[in-house]
Amino acid sequence: MTEWNRWPVSERQMGIGFMIPVSDRSSFGGTPRFSDIKEMAQVAEAIGYDACWVADHFIMQLEVEGNVRRGMWEGWTTLAALAACTSKMTLGVFVTATSFRHPGLIAKMAENLDEISGGRFVLGIGAGWHKPEYDMLGLPFDYRVSRFEESIAIVSDMLRTGTSTYSGTYYQTDNATNAPRGPRAETGGPPILIGTKSPRMLALTAKYADAWNTDWHKEASEVVPMIETLTEACIANGRDPETIVKTAGSNIKLPGYTGVRLNPIEGDNDYIAGEIDKFRQLGLKHYVAGIDPCTPTSLEQFARVIEILDRTEARA
Repeated sequence: MTEWNRWPVSERQMGIGFMIPVSDRSSFGGTPRFSDIKEMAQVAEAIGYDACWVADHFIMQLEVEGNVRRGMWEGWTTLAALAACTSKMTLGVFVTATSFRHPGLIAKMAENLDEISGGRFVLGIGAGWHKPEYDMLGLPFDYRVSRFEESIAIVSDMLRTGTSTYSGTYYQTDNATNAPRGPRAETGGPPILIGTKSPRMLALTAKYADAWNTDWHKEASEVVPMIETLTEACIANGRDPETIVKTAGSNIKLPGYTGVRLNPIEGDNDYIAGEIDKFRQLGLKHYVAGIDPCTPTSLEQFARVIEILDRTEARA
């Protein structure tokens, strides 16, 4: 792969996206219905957010929440519906575990979502991490990075070239075809974003991804050593480090904080904007805000932070 220009263009130096709540007991303040999810996406698009991101999990069952199980709306079908009721904003899965689905199916789903959205989809992808949902469905949790390495090779081939023949330990394809193709077929399909912090996964990011994400960071300085490791991985793979889009995210505490999104940046609008701008100063091209609470009203409140960021960029 030689072309790395698939990332959505933003008028901002660092685009601003947000995580849309899709779970029980979420930062929405409860379980959002699709009518709520649709309203939030449309409000954000009207305000001028660059992207809306949807998690891909079956459940959440975290020790910090007392191992109480939270249900989740399915991410891909939610995104498909949002693709049909929005028109400008980038839509992305953040991120899908390759071990949930066969890589050929992931590629087909990504192509179809890119078609429905008119070329606005970003395929966020990772190795998976949340063991309770694997246990719940009897999915293998071992050798996750090895499984990911095979999966990303197939996904990349099918999106970039439209076909895949691959013989691995965990996955096989035999002249698998990705057709029909969506609106970005000539440039290699939708961009691939890999979410990871581990050195081995960062090496795979340098080999296959258009973009990289690390989440969730209260301070921008936490990202610096990861950028350095990614830069080293790119050089080792013969890739210009500047050709990979670097992204990160933080949780943000707003009035009415539910406590769902942990370790948030908190303060007045100017302080929050200043902390977020530190990520831009590191050269990041996109920032994902985990707003808590996340409602149509709080999306409008956070727009004041975005306005400050826009003014700061204009002066930079």
